[in-house]
Amino acid sequence: MGEELKVIVFALGKEEYGIEVDKVRTIERLSPITRVPKTASFIKGVINLRGIVVPVIDLRGRFNLSETEHTEHSRIIVVAVADLEVGFIVDSANDVIDIDTDMIDSPPEIVGGIKAKYLRGIAKLGEGRLLIMLNLSEVLNKNEIIQLEQLEV
Repeated sequence: MGEELKVIVFALGKEEYGIEVDKVRTIERLSPITRVPKTASFIKGVINLRGIVVPVIDLRGRFNLSETEHTEHSRIIVVAVADLEVGFIVDSANDVIDIDTDMIDSPPEIVGGIKAKYLRGIAKLGEGRLLIMLNLSEVLNKNEIIQLEQLEV
């Protein structure tokens, strides 16, 4: 038995993804997003979250998935990456589960069109259910983190 990992489960389309709970600050309903010019297309802008300016990224855009209309289930998951808080727009945030680290396999080169560098691994949850674990430090590379830090000023 490996160690237990508490994970937030969220969806992009039909795929389920996971982020470790200790990296998640809060999960919010979609709120008005202020566009910021001259940023990557997947950086949707910034929100004011209890007095803190938080850059917001559409994960669908980040992973080159087709963008869809947001629904009442859409959420912004605010995570901490390299001393920076960033919001990820997801289709829905479904669950918090415990995963044994032994259940996480290395990711294949591409999963659902997403490159392996963005993935920590694939967790096999049983009953044919797979959970794609994100590697947050790669989802936001160093250049993007620098660009997002400039948005906070």
